[in-house]
Amino acid sequence: MKELGIIEGGAVLCLNGKIAAVGTTKDALRDAWLKKNRGNVTEIDCAGQVVLPGFVDSHTHPVFVEPRLVDFEKRIEGASYEEIAAAGGGIRSSVEPVRKASKGALAAKVAAALEEMAAHGTTTVEAKSGYGLTVESELKSLEAIREAASRWPGTVVATLLGAHVVPNEFQGCSQKYVEIVCKEMIPRVARRKLAQFVDAFCDKGAFTPEETEQVFEAAAKHGLRVRAHMGQLSESALSPFLRFSPASFDHMDHVNENDVQQMAKRDTVATLLPGANYFLGLKEYPNAIRLIDAGVPVALATDYNPGTSPTVSMPMAMSLACTHMKMSPAEAVAAATINGAWALRLAQQKGSIEPGKDADLAIFSVKDYREVPYWFGANHCALTVLNGMVPSRQ
Repeated sequence: MKELGIIEGGAVLCLNGKIAAVGTTKDALRDAWLKKNRGNVTEIDCAGQVVLPGFVDSHTHPVFVEPRLVDFEKRIEGASYEEIAAAGGGIRSSVEPVRKASKGALAAKVAAALEEMAAHGTTTVEAKSGYGLTVESELKSLEAIREAASRWPGTVVATLLGAHVVPNEFQGCSQKYVEIVCKEMIPRVARRKLAQFVDAFCDKGAFTPEETEQVFEAAAKHGLRVRAHMGQLSESALSPFLRFSPASFDHMDHVNENDVQQMAKRDTVATLLPGANYFLGLKEYPNAIRLIDAGVPVALATDYNPGTSPTVSMPMAMSLACTHMKMSPAEAVAAATINGAWALRLAQQKGSIEPGKDADLAIFSVKDYREVPYWFGANHCALTVLNGMVPSRQ
């Protein structure tokens, strides 16, 4: 993760939305094809700047209506995550507004978030449902993601997160809700191809390991891949879920040594979300170095959501990874690009600047890649190229 393959004075040629060639500017200027066609090529002068692969934000929750400001204040006053949820805040407080909102209104919210993400250098986004928690509201949320994605030049990977929390109407009878997720929600989503993945929040206050296994079995039955929120609030054994070949386990604040060793033998990615730890005011962050040293592939994502990580900025997530998880700037770049692509099973198309891959580039007005996580709370992204599309200057 520390070997970035930096090219000084580099040049990238993109054709038809793909990267055609990568090398030095000196070589590019000698290229016969380019000499002949230079008049028809759009040139972006990146002198004195840094060009990175577009960021792959592999864990976001963009389908919501309002920020959770009461949660924010209560947390400042000392209330815990669990206490806020018990008082009617938390994830469930976002549910009713989503149920009432139109698909168009939700799509507009998602589209606005995608534009903001692109302005910070993100070109690929995983977008989860999870604030509807009824069959119709989860379908509506995924339809909103699809509609927003159709208007955005970047790439969106949709995930069904029907198993986010147990909705209020099923308190005390979570198994009935799990059956709805497995027997109604997942089959309908799969039939309409509204999502590529199924996610579940397996933790205290959410779903048990046994319930999560049921959700994963239903996903596998209907041809959908799985990923999971794991170990955010407490430790859950990961071993029972490895048989489903999950693309990623996300959060991973609490994980035992045996599970770390098991993950190191597989291609399941550990997606770390330091924005949540920061916003929740936690002292402890995921032990990234332990995972990296063990050989576990580590990705970074924003966890963009209204309750615990209201940020669209991958550079901010990278900065937190460096300062609070002691990842090197190079490791943070790799985690935010190629490993994020692996977490979405898109590494053959995304995450690095290589011929044949999608033309996803983020151009930063800095002289050294280490400045991207160094300048926290500031956006130095000058331009983002999404699947070869060059928007107006941001």
